[in-house]
Amino acid sequence: MKGKILSINQETQEGLISAEDNKRYQFNLNDQWQSENKPKNGMKVDFIDKDDRAEQVYYDGFSTGSIPNRIASVVLAFFLGSFGVHKFYLGYKKQGFIMLGVWFFGLLLFGIPSIVIGIIAFIESILYLLKSDEEFERLYVDGNKAWF
Repeated sequence: MKGKILSINQETQEGLISAEDNKRYQFNLNDQWQSENKPKNGMKVDFIDKDDRAEQVYYDGFSTGSIPNRIASVVLAFFLGSFGVHKFYLGYKKQGFIMLGVWFFGLLLFGIPSIVIGIIAFIESILYLLKSDEEFERLYVDGNKAWF
């Protein structure tokens, strides 16, 4: 069954899931959480309903369309990376503005900083390409790893 984590109590190690059947299910973080990603509020999950409790709870981030796509990130970083477009796509506004600013002001300094920022974007496109979808999401979407 699919659902979304509503709350997590770190003291009791209990969580509450709102499922697609409009019911709420409790689960124990120590016994039932099955994914590497740390559970957080709002996270999409997949689980088994057993006696109105959630068991075998897995992170199911790919069930939503709102998670940035790895291949789209690769293409944006490769073609428009100097402008920081891939950073904006991944939700890193600050880093996107840094890349855009370095590119723009780099033009005033004989283009050298603009070339360097382009090389950084190229390296990031290669790194994104070499990651699996799960690893990409864990590092760059959930892990908030903004650079390399």
